[in-house]
Amino acid sequence: MKQPLAVIMTCYNRRDITLACLRALYQQTKPFDVYLTDDGSSDGTSDAIKASYPQVHILKGNGNLFWVGGMRLAFAEAMQRGYEYYLWLNDDTILESGILEHLLAIHRDLSEHSHSSSIVVGSTKDPLTGKPTYGGAVRSKRWYSNKFEFLEPSELLQECDTMYGNCVLISQFVARKVGNLDAAFIHSFGDLDYGLRARKLGCSIWVAPGYVGTCTKNSVRNSWADTDSPLLERLKKVVQVKGFPFKPWTVFCSRHSGPFWFAYWFLPYIRAVIGYKNLAASPTFAEKT
Repeated sequence: MKQPLAVIMTCYNRRDITLACLRALYQQTKPFDVYLTDDGSSDGTSDAIKASYPQVHILKGNGNLFWVGGMRLAFAEAMQRGYEYYLWLNDDTILESGILEHLLAIHRDLSEHSHSSSIVVGSTKDPLTGKPTYGGAVRSKRWYSNKFEFLEPSELLQECDTMYGNCVLISQFVARKVGNLDAAFIHSFGDLDYGLRARKLGCSIWVAPGYVGTCTKNSVRNSWADTDSPLLERLKKVVQVKGFPFKPWTVFCSRHSGPFWFAYWFLPYIRAVIGYKNLAASPTFAEKT
């Protein structure tokens, strides 16, 4: 029997982390179906999931889908079934108990106040430090309009501009208006783009009060933003899939950065050259895994 909620996930070669996420998910009391893309894992992830959670709908990737492609495949499969709600969930996010009911209750309240076409974003914190990691984002008021700053949750519901896709509840009304993640993106920017497109179509995005669980922030060590890496290595990595590949970055800038988007387009490549130590603290440059 189909449930009113579909959980959308993707994974690649981190079996124990994915299983820990599913373990916490299946402790939730609200019923749901899970659609999970295994993007060609070689560590036995799919077999382990089938053994412990045979009810999970597993879709197979070829190893080249990355985060956006994997989520897009699972989301498309779920949307064909016509659920009332869809929850994007990163496979390294550990939900606290009762979170699904909490997020659904928030959306029901929003709907009663004429916000049925809304997205509810759950915020996460680091399991060791307790510092905020992912959640809702607001466009910076500084001149750099491509910068999106983390909106720390409070005790109240807060409206934001877009979101990072670690824990995101999307209503059927939004899914019908916006559709799926854009295939123009591979690994990054797809979640930010989805939120921004939703806003342009009249949807609203809200950060739930408090934290929904834990998720470790990805390190910039050995990435294009690591100023301890040689310049040539940074230049190679900044244009790779987990950095700022030319085509997806061009689509994002031209779509969301106004008439002077080309000036903003250069910035990550300039920063890869000169170095920018504060990148590690900026969710604008956070990688999805």
